[in-house]
Amino acid sequence: MSKAKLLVVEDDPNLGEILQEYLTMKGYDTLLCRDGEEGWANFKKDHFDLCILDIMMPKKDGFTLGKDIKKVEEDLPIIYLTAKNLKDDVIEGLKIGADDYITKPFSMEELLLRIAAILRRTQKEDSTQAPLKNYPFGDLVLHYDEQMLEGPSGNHKLTSKENELIRLLAAELNKPVNRSYALKQIWGDDSYFNARSMDVYLSKIRKLLKADPKVRIITLHGEGFKMVVKDE
Repeated sequence: MSKAKLLVVEDDPNLGEILQEYLTMKGYDTLLCRDGEEGWANFKKDHFDLCILDIMMPKKDGFTLGKDIKKVEEDLPIIYLTAKNLKDDVIEGLKIGADDYITKPFSMEELLLRIAAILRRTQKEDSTQAPLKNYPFGDLVLHYDEQMLEGPSGNHKLTSKENELIRLLAAELNKPVNRSYALKQIWGDDSYFNARSMDVYLSKIRKLLKADPKVRIITLHGEGFKMVVKDE
């Protein structure tokens, strides 16, 4: 199996070199860039399996770089590094589609475990052929293999996480879906960060479901949620 390739963008020269040396020693093909513009230039020239981005950087900050990366490769995993521990930063990262978020100072072992968990999940997704199946509910249809939601107002292209969440809910239509189960099935674990990320995706999905007023997602406090279709 070929080495996973990591893009590390960190403007602190000491931390950057430590990260590159440590991750290379642990078997990853690691490219280090010193600022956001250098990171963006190298991202466009090569393929990476995961990005580790500092937030506060000169020329192009980590959030801006993350947004640019996601426009090109929406499902590429991103871990943000920051000296801050602010709620607004976490929310901003979630909106961009961050897979994880780690606050400096951190242990290299913790970072390594998070990288490994994300790569296990994404590589499993890449190696698993999506079933060629449609999921109708109300006036909507999820075309799972195409990552497409068809509705009265047209078709909407879905992200991988949106696609998986809608499939999970549609497969259990009108039945409760346990929150922890959903997190483990789609994110790999039920950590606080992943729970917040799922809440963001559920909010996006609720907006998409407004195309059919008969369909909605109900939150079941202390249990999870379910997708219901109201009979006319």
